[in-house]
Amino acid sequence: MTRSDLVEELAARFAQLTHRDAEYAVKTILDAMGDALVRGHRIEIRGFGSFSVSRRPPRIGRNPRSGESVQVPEKRVPHFKPGKALREAVDARTAELDAQAQRTKP
Repeated sequence: MTRSDLVEELAARFAQLTHRDAEYAVKTILDAMGDALVRGHRIEIRGFGSFSVSRRPPRIGRNPRSGESVQVPEKRVPHFKPGKALREAVDARTAELDAQAQRTKP
């Protein structure tokens, strides 16, 4: 699902929202989440999951072309951990699709 798909879905579910309003709502939410992560905060959405910022320590890597050692600096990267409800829903749907695939195999 892309950002525009999310806007379309929101506009379709809530008839009182215009496409422009739905687009503004999605942009506002995503901007707020991005700003919170930039400030180092953790975001938790119950039943969905949590977003946090993880630290990757500095390390020595290798240039794959020349093979020489390269110093890779420390990084801070966003990390998503799905919530229990989301994990269970995805697992149940995946199991359901696998069962359907098994029944349709010749």
